[in-house]
Amino acid sequence: MLACVPDPDWQAVMWRCERRLSSRRPVSAAQSLREAADALDEGVRPDLYGEGQVVEEFESRLAGLLGMQAVALFPSGTMAQQIALRIHCEQRCTRSVAWHPTCHLELHEHAGYAHLHGLKAELIGDRARLIELDDLTRLKGPLGAVLLELPQREIGGQLPEWQDLVEQVNYVRDQGAAVHLDGARIWEAAPYYDRPHNEIAGLFDSSYVSLYKGLLGLSGSVLAGSEDLIDQARVWRRRHGGTLARLFPFVAAALPGLENLVARMPTFLEHARQIAAVLREIPDVEVIPSRPQTPLFHIQIRGDRELLWRRALEIAAGQGVWLFGPLKPALLPGTSMIEVNIGEPALEITAAEIAELFTQLTAAAA
Repeated sequence: MLACVPDPDWQAVMWRCERRLSSRRPVSAAQSLREAADALDEGVRPDLYGEGQVVEEFESRLAGLLGMQAVALFPSGTMAQQIALRIHCEQRCTRSVAWHPTCHLELHEHAGYAHLHGLKAELIGDRARLIELDDLTRLKGPLGAVLLELPQREIGGQLPEWQDLVEQVNYVRDQGAAVHLDGARIWEAAPYYDRPHNEIAGLFDSSYVSLYKGLLGLSGSVLAGSEDLIDQARVWRRRHGGTLARLFPFVAAALPGLENLVARMPTFLEHARQIAAVLREIPDVEVIPSRPQTPLFHIQIRGDRELLWRRALEIAAGQGVWLFGPLKPALLPGTSMIEVNIGEPALEITAAEIAELFTQLTAAAA
């Protein structure tokens, strides 16, 4: 059972809530398009297959932010990362790559890296914790690339300490492999390190960054790297059917987040930590990690999953506060998991209010 079965109208309940423990507010499709259009100057012309002012200026801006020679816009991170890894492997005459057991390519892409590119994956370390240097020393070579994810979403947005990360990157390079960053949430990771984005991404040979996670865009991603790698990636993008006739909507939808949300990530992190501090005091609730390293973290709750879900819907309908969507089972029996992303909407709810609501929630499911 992957999640408790939600009521057919649970999304209607969510839409009616005035406040939410989330990074997003529900908006209509039409409103999403209007906001994207408003982000562009009236005289800006659309691109044609990625060529044009709006896309090219955005790619140049992201290259500077990420400390890379070049950037290419992609319709999906799935496409961008598989292509980057293939190029790294071909440059090193091998088909082998390595990543954490909870890597997106391993869990959510139906082995596209193998079916589309003939790559072979070796898993690094234990799925319940971060990669450590000792894990890397056990890898079997030769490898074309090692993928590191910052932050590690599936284990609560955890991050390695900076010096540990530098040592890992240097070790991989010393073995002759490239180091690729799954930086889908690099904007969320930066406050913990208190370093600019170009210093973080600049550690790596290539980086992928999402345009719709922390930036709340419609979709899309960028791939950053050397000019040679990006030139090759553009060819592969066309081979994949990813060089769409118009790519500018991905840019337009991401611009408000780039302008307004990136600078607020430290505020979101601080609020996440305040919430985590009060939740840790509630019986049957565990926060992972106990002190969040990013605005994304996990909550595990002991109790009947169906009762928890019903009570959450009652709170949403009666008090106008949306806490979470359908719960997922955690590893321990009788325990459910919630992923929390703190953003502007969540700032409207105090940590004390969250503590009271979760107290009500757990009491109902005891």
